[in-house]
Formats: sequence, C-alpha cells, structure tokens
Amino acid sequence: MTEFHSVRRLPPYVFEQVNRVKAAARKAGADIIDLGMGNPDLPTPDHINAKLIEAIGKPRTNRYSTSKGIPGLRRAQAAYYGRRFGVKLDPDTQVVATLGSKEGFANMAQAITAPGDVVLAPNPSYPIHAFGFLMAGGVIRNVPATPGPEYFRALERAVMHSIPKPIAIITCYPSNPTAEVADIEFYKDVVRFAKQHDLFVLSDLAYSEIYFDGNPPPSILQVPGAMDVAVEFTSLSKTYSMPGWRVGFAVGNERLIAALARVKSYLDYGAYTPIQVAASAALNGPDDCIVEAREIYKKRRDTMVDSFGRAGFPVPSPRASMFAWAPIPEKFRALGSVEFSKLLVEKASVAVAPGIGFGEHGDDYVRIALVENEHRIRQAARSIRRFLETADETLHNVVPLAAAR
Repeated sequence: MTEFHSVRRLPPYVFEQVNRVKAAARKAGADIIDLGMGNPDLPTPDHINAKLIEAIGKPRTNRYSTSKGIPGLRRAQAAYYGRRFGVKLDPDTQVVATLGSKEGFANMAQAITAPGDVVLAPNPSYPIHAFGFLMAGGVIRNVPATPGPEYFRALERAVMHSIPKPIAIITCYPSNPTAEVADIEFYKDVVRFAKQHDLFVLSDLAYSEIYFDGNPPPSILQVPGAMDVAVEFTSLSKTYSMPGWRVGFAVGNERLIAALARVKSYLDYGAYTPIQVAASAALNGPDDCIVEAREIYKKRRDTMVDSFGRAGFPVPSPRASMFAWAPIPEKFRALGSVEFSKLLVEKASVAVAPGIGFGEHGDDYVRIALVENEHRIRQAARSIRRFLETADETLHNVVPLAAAR
C-alpha cells in the first residue's frame, strides 16, 4: 500500500534510531545518562501546583474550556510581555493560548499555508519549524541558523529565486538546537526585510528566560512596526518546568492571530481549565523560580563545558537555552551524527541528540541537553573520556559504516 500524502512528506524520524539503541541498552541493564531530549527535570514550582489543585476542586472546571485560552490566561500573558519586553498586547485580539509552542507552530502552518507556498526556515532548526509547513503542503527553503550578513544574503537569494515568492520567515533565538542568540538590531533588519518583501515573520522565543550572560534575549515585537508582520511563540515548558502541561502562546499580528484562533476552534477546546488557571498563576506570580532555574542551568552548563572539555570532547559554551551544540570529535565526524550518537549510547552509556535530526547542516554536530544534575554530567564526561581513549579500536570496528555513508 502506498503511504498517505502527508506521511510521504515526512522523512524517517532519525531520533528513533538512537531511541531504539537506548531502549536496548536499558533493557540490558545499562544506566543511560540521557542528555538527548530537552525534557526539563526540574520540578514545577509549588505555587503553580497548588493553584492547579485548588482549581480542580472548584465546580465546572471539568467542562470544555476555551480554544483560544481563558481570558485570565490571555491577560496574564499580555501582562508578562508588558513587564518583560515593554510590549503592549491586546489580550482579546493579539494573544492566543496554544497547547505548547509546537502545536502553535503546526496550527499556524495549517492556517496560513496554501499548497506550494514557500517558507524560509533556518537549517539546522527545531523540526516543527519546517515539517509543520511541509505537512500543510508548503515548501521549505533553508537559510542559515546563524544571525549575520550571510543570513540576509540568503534571504535575498531566496526571495529572488523562489517561485512563488515566499510567504513567511521563521526565526528561533535563542536557537534550538544551536543556542545562538539574536539581538534587537538583527530583529530590526528582519522586520525591515519582511516589510520590504511583504512577508510574515514567525518567531520562536521558547527559551527567552534561560540565558547566562546577564543579557535577556529580546522579543521581535520590541521592534517598532513589528506587530504589522510578526507573531511570536512562547512556552511555559522551560521557563516554569511545565513541559507536560502543554501551555504556550502565540502573540502579535492580529490577522495571523485571528487565523490561528479560527483553525484552533475547529481542532481543540483548549487545555484543561485548571491547567490554564495554574498557568495564569505562573505568569502572574513571583520570578524567584525562574531565576533559580536559570542558575541551575548555568551551573550545569559550566560543569558540562569544563568536564567534557577535560574528557577530550570540547563543547562550546552556550550563551542561552538549555542546550549545547557540540561538534563531533574529528575522528568520528565521518560517521555522521546518528552513528556517533548510537556509539555514545553503546560505548559510554550517554545519550545525545544527533544533529541531522535538526536538518542536514547539523550532521557534524550533536545537541546536548542540560537535563541531568551536575554529578550525572561529570559521570557522563568520565564515561566519554574512557570511550574516546579507545577511539582507534572503536573506529576500526565501524569503518564499514563510515565507508557506506
């Protein structure tokens, strides 16, 4: 039987190859230090849990909720943008609550994409940035993930040579997976370019609160006139350690927000109301928990950079996000990121995410998530050091794989 059209447009899920090796190793009794998935291990703050429990006990909260988010949650997100970015939002027309930023991106793609529409997406980047539009019938043209002159040269080439003309640009800073950060001048140039060429901008700002250099990442909506062309997606998953709660937001341009809200009204009834109430408490509550989480991730980053470097696996120090984007050691680079990641599980009991899962330009890298404590990170470094000390023997056994590639 032939595959369905939308399924045919999706490549095999490369992370699954590593997951199978990881599952087999665990079944055999191995203690795998899992630095692969960006799944926060920190607990959700107590005051958020308490609000959830309180809301569950109230009558009628078990009923269908509101697809675009309850009014109190949308007001809380608008207030957060006002405090954090100095951006004024109308909670009724410029804010939609989503089931995480991933769902928001996918449904926005459904809302604005006609078959064959071209979207400009960074490579490497978080998979939904490209595949949300591919599933909606769109076409992806890649641009660099690094902000800078080459990025804008690539945008110019894409607009000049794409038929039909692109409809949107996707940005993601702090970047998942590369951890790069953009400044407000970059966003000014993006907004200027978008207006010049009649494009929308979809900005992913999921890691806005995890930064380590004292410089909070900006929002594209801080740029004067950005509201004319841009929508930004955020999430409570990382900021408040609420990944399984599935609460995110799209904010910005009223036309795009209205389109997203209309699509969502056909697809879901919104998150469980007590979850939305608790999410409102998170946004309206104290920032101590955000600062504490940021410090924990910073200590883990410093521990990883130091211990992995001494183990012979240099890891560039990320300025933001909960990830490090590490070049595969030269001896193993010819294997590619999937085979190297599988080797790390088999030989060092350490799991990372293969870079090719974020686009073909990521195949010389692996993404390492800061989702284990400092003790476990040092343990991972010791295991990797032992693995690298036997690199020649290991490579001798996997040469056929490298040749096949």
